[in-house]
Amino acid sequence: MNKEHSEMKHFGTEHDHENMQKHGGHGMGGNEHSGHDMSQMDHGKHNMEGMDDTGKNGHEGHDMSKMSHEDHEKAMTDPSMAAFMEKDMRNRFLWSLLLSIPIFLYSPVFTDFLGIRLPTPIPHNWLLFLLTTPVVLKFGSIFPVGAYRALKSKTLNMMVLIATGVFAAYLFSVFITLFIGGETFFEAAALLVTFVLFGHWMEMKSRRGTSEALRALFDLVPPQARVIRDGKEVLIPTSEVVVGDVLILKPGDKVPVDGEVTQGETSIDESLVTGESIPVSKKTGDKVIGGSINQSGSIQFKATKVGSDTALAQIVKLVEVAQNSKAPGQRIADKAAQYLVLLAVGAGLLTFTYWYFLSGQTLLFALTFAVSVVVIACPDALGLATPTAVAVGTGIGAKHNILIKNATTLEQTSKIQVVVLDKTGTLTEGKPIITDVVANKGHDENEVLRLTSAAEAKSGHPLSSAVLEEVKKRNISIPEDIRSFNNISGHGVEAVVEGKSILVGTIKLMRDRNVDISPLQVDIDRLLNEGKTLMILAIDGGVAGIAAAADTVKPTAAKAIKSMKELGLEVAMITGDNKKTAETIGKNLGIDRVFSEVLPEDKAKYVKQLQGEGKFVAMVGDGVNDAPALAQADIGIAIGAGTDVAIETADVVLMKSDPADILNAIRLSKATVRKMKQNLVWASVYNILAIPVAAGVLYNSYGITLRPEFSALLMSASSIIVATNAVLLKRSEKELLTV
Repeated sequence: MNKEHSEMKHFGTEHDHENMQKHGGHGMGGNEHSGHDMSQMDHGKHNMEGMDDTGKNGHEGHDMSKMSHEDHEKAMTDPSMAAFMEKDMRNRFLWSLLLSIPIFLYSPVFTDFLGIRLPTPIPHNWLLFLLTTPVVLKFGSIFPVGAYRALKSKTLNMMVLIATGVFAAYLFSVFITLFIGGETFFEAAALLVTFVLFGHWMEMKSRRGTSEALRALFDLVPPQARVIRDGKEVLIPTSEVVVGDVLILKPGDKVPVDGEVTQGETSIDESLVTGESIPVSKKTGDKVIGGSINQSGSIQFKATKVGSDTALAQIVKLVEVAQNSKAPGQRIADKAAQYLVLLAVGAGLLTFTYWYFLSGQTLLFALTFAVSVVVIACPDALGLATPTAVAVGTGIGAKHNILIKNATTLEQTSKIQVVVLDKTGTLTEGKPIITDVVANKGHDENEVLRLTSAAEAKSGHPLSSAVLEEVKKRNISIPEDIRSFNNISGHGVEAVVEGKSILVGTIKLMRDRNVDISPLQVDIDRLLNEGKTLMILAIDGGVAGIAAAADTVKPTAAKAIKSMKELGLEVAMITGDNKKTAETIGKNLGIDRVFSEVLPEDKAKYVKQLQGEGKFVAMVGDGVNDAPALAQADIGIAIGAGTDVAIETADVVLMKSDPADILNAIRLSKATVRKMKQNLVWASVYNILAIPVAAGVLYNSYGITLRPEFSALLMSASSIIVATNAVLLKRSEKELLTV
C-alpha cells in the first residue's frame, strides 16, 4: 500500500513495538511488529473474541491516530490487531454518521432544494457548528495528524489533500458563522469525513479477512510442550524449548517445534502445514514439522528449529511480507497520486481565482466551487487500487496453500509464457513402485523378487525401497544369508545370497558382466517403451528375471497440463531420465517439449535457453536439487515444499504436491492483476473527469453545479467501488481454484 494512502487512511501513527508486545501482538520472531517468536506466543491472547464496546480487550493504549503507517501495515497481518483496528475504524465511522445525519437534515440540500425546514433550538449555523466540530476534530482527527506528519517530512500525500478539503470547508464555515453570517459548508466537511471513514472501514474489512489465513497458522502451535529435563518428563511453555531439547509426542499432540525423530514410530498429519492429506509415517531419523498433529504412536524427537526458524514461522512471515509489499503498478500509482495532490490544490486555487476575481462572483460562490474541486480530486481510490487486490489475492492463495512471496511476484506471475516442469516430485509422486515382474524359464516371480530384495536390502536407492515395499506387500520373506554386498555406482548391486551369486542392475551392467539377456529381450523392449525403469536379475551368471518400476504420474498432472495449454502456455518437462522413458512420459501427459538426461546442475542452462528465446519462464521443482533452475527462472515455483531451500529460492511456494496448484497460482495472479488494472483505470479516469465538473465548466452553459457534500459522496463512492471490486476476487475464488 502506498505511503501516501496508508498515512491518510491509517492515521500516520506512532505505535511503538514494545507497546504492541505488551498488548497481545502475535508476531513471528524477527517480525518487526511484535518481536514474538512463533513459539513464544501466549495462546491465551490468540482469540479475537470478547472485545468490549470500545474495542479494547488487551489493546488499551492503541491510539490508532498515533500509529505509523509501517506499524499499521504490519499490525493488519496480526489477526487480533486487525480485528481491533477494524473495530476502531468502524466506531469512528458510526459516530460520524450519527452526527452527520442531522447535519445533512439541516443542510441547504433539505432547506433550499427540498424546502424542508426542521426546528432550530439555537441559531442554524451554531447548531451545525456544534454537530460538525466533534466529527472533524475527534473522529476525523486522523486527517490533520497525518497531514502534519506529511508536511513535517516534506511530502505531499493524500492526507494533506483530505485535510485541506475538510478544513477549507470547516474553517470557512466557522469564519462565516462568527463574522459574516449566511450559508456554510459544515455539511461538506462532516460528510467528507464520514464517507472517507466508511471507505476505509470497508477496505480494512477486506484486509482483515486475509489475515484469517494467518490466524489459522498461529493457532497450530501448542502453548506447551513435553520435554525431557534431567531424565524426567516435564511440561513447559513452548517458548522455553531450545534447540537440542528432547521432546515427547503422544497420540493427539500437536508438534511444538521442528525436529528429528530419535526414538519410536508414528504417523503424523501434516495437512494443516503442507496441505498433504495423507498422514506421513515417521521413524528414527525422519523430520517432524511444528504445527503438525501426531496420530497413532508415541515418539521422542530432538528440537532442531524453534521460534522464528521453524518452517511454520517462515510460512507466516512469507504471507505477512506478501500482504505488506507493493506491486510495480502501485509504485506508478504512488507517483501519480503525488502529482494529483498538486493538481487538486492547484485546480482549487485556479477555480477560486476564476470565479471570484475574473467572473466577479461572490466569495461564497467561488469557495463552493473551490472546495468541491479539492474534495472530489482526492486520489484516495488511486491509493486503494492495488493494495486491496494484493491483500485479497495473497490471502486467497495462503488459504489454498499457495504462498506468493510478494506483490511483484503476484503481478509478474500473470506474464508467464512457458512453464518448465521437473518430472520427479512435480509430475510424478517421486516414489517409484514395482509395476511388472517377469521371470525367465525355470524361475517364478516371487523368487525374482525375493533374491532381488535380498541384494537390494542394503542399498539406499529409491528403487530398492520400491522392491522392498513390493516384497512386503506380497508377504515374501527376505533371505537372511546375505554376504559380500557391493554397490556398483549408477548401475546396480551384487551380493552372495544363500550361496548364490546375485547380480541386479541395468542392461549395461549385464552386458559388462557378459550376462546373456536375449531370452528376455522382447519383455525388456516392451517395458522400456512403456517408460519403465528396469532391474534385471542374474543368478550365477544367468538371467533370471526383471523387476520393472515406474514413478506414478500424479492424478491431476495430465488435466493441469491440458488446462495450461488451453490458457496459451507452453509446457516443457525437464528430467534426468533416459530419452526413451522421458519421451514416453511426456507423450502420455501431452507435453511436446522434453529435455531428458539432464543433470541437476544443468537444469538452469535449459531455463536460460528458453529465456534466450525471448520467453517469460517459470520453473517448477521440488526446491532442493532444482534450486539453481528455480533461481534462474523469471518465476521460481517450489512444489510440495516447506523446506528452507524451497522458501529461500522460489518466488512461489506450493505447499501441496499438486500440479493443479501451478495452474491455480497463474490463474490467481491473472485475476488479481485484472482487478489491479480495473481499479487503476477507474480511479485515474474518475479523478481526471470529475475535476472539471466540480470546477464549474458546465455551470455557464447548463447551470450545473456540484456542491461540496456531493463531491465528498462521489469521491468516497470511487474508493468504495475500488475496494469492493478487489473483494470480488473472493466471490470468484471457486472458479479460480479449480482445474
